[in-house]
Amino acid sequence: MSSRRSFFLGGTASFLVTGMASQICRASPAGMPGWQAASPESQGISASTLEAALASGSSVSALRSLLVVRNGVLVGERYYGGATSTDLLAVNSATKSVCSMLVGKALQQGKLKALSQSVGELLPDFVQKSSSSAASSVTLGQILTGTTNISYEFTTQLRALVTAADPVQYVLGLPNDGRAPNSWSYNDAAVSLLTPILERAQGMPLEDLAKRDLFAPLGIERFSWGRDKAGNAMAYMGLKMRTRDLAKLAWLMADGGKWNGTTVLPPEWVAESSRAHVGGVWRNPPIVDTGYGYLWFTGMVRGKPVAWAWGYGGQFALFVPSLKLAVATAATDPRPQDLRTQTAAVMAVVAQVVEAAGEG
Repeated sequence: MSSRRSFFLGGTASFLVTGMASQICRASPAGMPGWQAASPESQGISASTLEAALASGSSVSALRSLLVVRNGVLVGERYYGGATSTDLLAVNSATKSVCSMLVGKALQQGKLKALSQSVGELLPDFVQKSSSSAASSVTLGQILTGTTNISYEFTTQLRALVTAADPVQYVLGLPNDGRAPNSWSYNDAAVSLLTPILERAQGMPLEDLAKRDLFAPLGIERFSWGRDKAGNAMAYMGLKMRTRDLAKLAWLMADGGKWNGTTVLPPEWVAESSRAHVGGVWRNPPIVDTGYGYLWFTGMVRGKPVAWAWGYGGQFALFVPSLKLAVATAATDPRPQDLRTQTAAVMAVVAQVVEAAGEG
């Protein structure tokens, strides 16, 4: 992709794959409380400055929610365009970052051995049917860092991936893209392999795995996960949740994998996920020095290291560890020609929040 086109495609678009089945799920509550609220001032943020940022969200017609967490407490929450705190809103490609978390848990549990494991090792029965597959030698680490060199173009192949009768064989049939080794590319097809990899390693459907290892410990009780034509939960898109719950995921990362003092994710995994393993990826101003961790984007904003999950249209789960800050947003799906403008408008509001926190 050209750099210009890459910027336009900031996350997978659900509008291209209407009609796919989804399942609303409930995660068994683990007795963990939800958000505690506090005034911005009590957490070192100017109330007037934060209010100005929240109010500016009203000028972004596609924005539906904006939540701000500082030091583990909710200091700002605003909904727009008729959205409410109970709505399950699409997070689009932020789904990828959720699956990265599940990979980290599987490694901790010994269900996956190492990031050096190849697709051929992890999915041997599928690869036997495609012995010359370019994807067979791709490692789990390459899937997470976007460096698989599997040929995939979002604008022309997303529908084919979602509607494939056998999505794994579809991906195994894709050729090498001819790029230099370890070149980054946005690749739903490669990430889609995380569904069978995780399900086989853990012996349960992806949704159930997410409930057990991630959502239930955080008290996330309701979510919806879209499925492809073959009936598989999609690792690369399709998740819907309350923005309050998306903010929990962002705060979990900001706090080194802990939720209310309990370790949910290995801190080493959080650190590795949120540092750049490859650079030269999509721009998302005012963030600079963008890179890619383990299905998390990385960069610098207002002089602070930042990482974020990025869904099509401005679905962000962003965290700034040095500020003990997490921000979550949801927005509607734009037309492709409006994507750049909408994404920039949502991120501009998020940057105002980061600036407000940095002034404290």
